[in-house]
Amino acid sequence: MTNQNPNQLSQIGKTRYLLLWSCIVLFLAIVSGGVVRVTGSACPDWPTCYGSWLPPLDGPAAFDYIHRLAVALSAPLLLIAAAGGWTWARRARLINLPVWLALALVALQAVLGSTLRGDLVAWDSTLHFGLALLALGLVVLATITAFVLHHSPEQPARLAFRSGFARSALAFFGILFAVLVSGAAVSAMRGEIACFGRLLCAGALPPTDPTGWIYIGHQLAVGITAVYALVFMGRAWRTQRTQRAILSAATIAVVLFFTQAELGVLKTVRAGSLDLLGLHTVTAAALWAAAVVLVAFVGLYARSEEEEAEEAAWPLEWKQRLKDLFALTKPIIVILLLVTTYGGMVIGAKAIPSLSLTFWTLLGGALAAGGSGAVNQYIDRSVDQRMTRTAKRPIAAGRITPAEGIAYGFGLLVIAFFLMAGFVNLLAALLSLAGMLYYVVLYSIYLKTTTVQNIVIGGGAGAIPPLVGWAAATGRLDVPALLLFAIIFMWTPPHFWALAIVRASDYARAGIPMLPVVRGEKETRRQVFIYTVELVALTLLMWFFKFAGVFYLVCALILGGYLIYTAWRVWRVGGNKLAWQMYRYSSMYLALLFLAMMVDALI
Repeated sequence: MTNQNPNQLSQIGKTRYLLLWSCIVLFLAIVSGGVVRVTGSACPDWPTCYGSWLPPLDGPAAFDYIHRLAVALSAPLLLIAAAGGWTWARRARLINLPVWLALALVALQAVLGSTLRGDLVAWDSTLHFGLALLALGLVVLATITAFVLHHSPEQPARLAFRSGFARSALAFFGILFAVLVSGAAVSAMRGEIACFGRLLCAGALPPTDPTGWIYIGHQLAVGITAVYALVFMGRAWRTQRTQRAILSAATIAVVLFFTQAELGVLKTVRAGSLDLLGLHTVTAAALWAAAVVLVAFVGLYARSEEEEAEEAAWPLEWKQRLKDLFALTKPIIVILLLVTTYGGMVIGAKAIPSLSLTFWTLLGGALAAGGSGAVNQYIDRSVDQRMTRTAKRPIAAGRITPAEGIAYGFGLLVIAFFLMAGFVNLLAALLSLAGMLYYVVLYSIYLKTTTVQNIVIGGGAGAIPPLVGWAAATGRLDVPALLLFAIIFMWTPPHFWALAIVRASDYARAGIPMLPVVRGEKETRRQVFIYTVELVALTLLMWFFKFAGVFYLVCALILGGYLIYTAWRVWRVGGNKLAWQMYRYSSMYLALLFLAMMVDALI
């Protein structure tokens, strides 16, 4: 489908959002259905649940209600999308045919689902899961096609796999489907309980029952796929260095495969953990969706062997490359965020956390902050090129391609979330995810270039790490944790405005509406002083409400008094030198303040 007129493009644009919503609802149906399947929590009656039309408020049966609702919504959504595609994008067969096939599979799923209620037969359950994956994959393919055609009207609406990498992507796609379906069969038969950790499966070789064969077959498939995934990842990073969609999808798919394997082991070790069961199902669906996205982009872009060979031949200086990948994570910022994360752990637990908990929390936090920094540098690459302070960053300077930068960042973010979820707790993982989204989406994409309040509102992203640490150590959030959040939230504006005074010409040249650019240096100096006084007053509330003791109070007064003095000099005297001193000291101030709180919590 080429050379579409504006009306056709508008029609395809309408279709793509219908398809995107269909993807979301189908994904939710698969996840909730998977939890119902592995927990055996299906309601015994249908269409009511234990005789009631109202949804259960808690417990595993809630997932069955969510599953029913998602399935009920998916069919009409797909029907509307199919009708819209037929009306608005009739010539785009790669949109219409997958949607109609998916609609047929969803109808079949509804029939199978109603027959499986109350007595999940293992083979039928596995078939149910496999068909659900195929339906989701078809809708994802149609969605990607609609988005690509809308943004690239000249793009042919057909799939072509012309290169060796394209064929390896297809192979990866196929073996992932086999691994996911065999894993569903093992889970349905409870094979992982019978054979976990025993290569010979209860000491017998060959196994004495079909469950053992299925388990061993699944384990072998996972092992082979793991090796293939690593080789495939290396090939993607050699031949797809300029392809943002392909390289990102390949990286995310491989990372999700290994996190899926990690969760599979953990949910077996910690039998009965509903969090891990749900996450394992979420990851399976996300892995499948990522694999479909990968194949869709590879097939649509249809790159040739020559194009990929040319990229693979680009010279690489590995020492410099490792330095650049490290620099993408903004390591100085990561260190400060880890200080506040660890502070949240110690203050929340009022004790030194275990070495294991500390390791996994700080590792997950470092990867989350580093991945967010890498994605931020991808988003800001054109802005960075116009600023003296940032022009030498890896992407802005051209040492790392934009595709490599965003794929690297996405990979770190996915690893961070699943490390937190698997080895810390789900609350800490969700808070970490909130911090990632806050920084990348709310601040980097929207606030930074659109409002003078960018730093004020965006400060919430940097204020989340102590919440993560508190949740990691205690498994909950308490009022003192919210005060820690508020302290960093209030600390952020004077800290960054002091830097903005020094770099005002840079920000003006880049078109970023920082306070000195929009309202002038004099007003900025005044705001720095006002926010600093409010910050110091806020820190004293920790003692006032008896969340901290006298040692902390003395330290907060000394540290805060000097910070106010520094801010006063910035306001009354002015000049870049004093603003730079304020910027440097404010970083030290936050670290020392959290150190004082940690010591106070331990004495």
